[in-house]
Amino acid sequence: MATAPHGAEMIARLALENGVSKEAVTTVLEALRSSGGTMAQFSHADFGGMSQWSAGMTMVGDMFNDSLKARLNAIAEELSRYLRDQPVAAHADDTTVSYRSSTASHSGSWWPQELGSPSSVGSQNDMRYAVFPEKRRLVIDDHGRTKIYDTGKHAISGVSQSQSTDSTLTFVGQHGVVRVSDLTRADD
Repeated sequence: MATAPHGAEMIARLALENGVSKEAVTTVLEALRSSGGTMAQFSHADFGGMSQWSAGMTMVGDMFNDSLKARLNAIAEELSRYLRDQPVAAHADDTTVSYRSSTASHSGSWWPQELGSPSSVGSQNDMRYAVFPEKRRLVIDDHGRTKIYDTGKHAISGVSQSQSTDSTLTFVGQHGVVRVSDLTRADD
């Protein structure tokens, strides 16, 4: 397995500069990788638990800790930029940074192959989602049950997942909040 020393060095540098563990930086990196570098949703104690990042939006588990938000923002912005600049996909291990090419194979993906590459993906607990703006589709896998929705005129750009027991997802589009219950099923 090829190593990426510059990637491992960057992880170590970001951890040191921002006062978090290398594991925390790697957690952010892995979350970013799963979305192609556009957003991250993850849980790590160094960021106060459940956290999210996308350009212009940073949330940490310790919601009023602006210093922690700034650290996550700095880390995620640099990692996102780094992922966008890397054209080669590689395998990851504890010391390697890997990247998903925009032309990567979808074998093993949980969404239907004919939808292609999602613009963003995320997961928490037993729920995950993938957004396909070119096909105007949103795919949600809730406890192993996959449903496909037509996003219609909505250009989904963000997501919020409740921390309650009902595990609901709410999306944000150019016209505001998009509730899954407002979308039409495309797989019926």
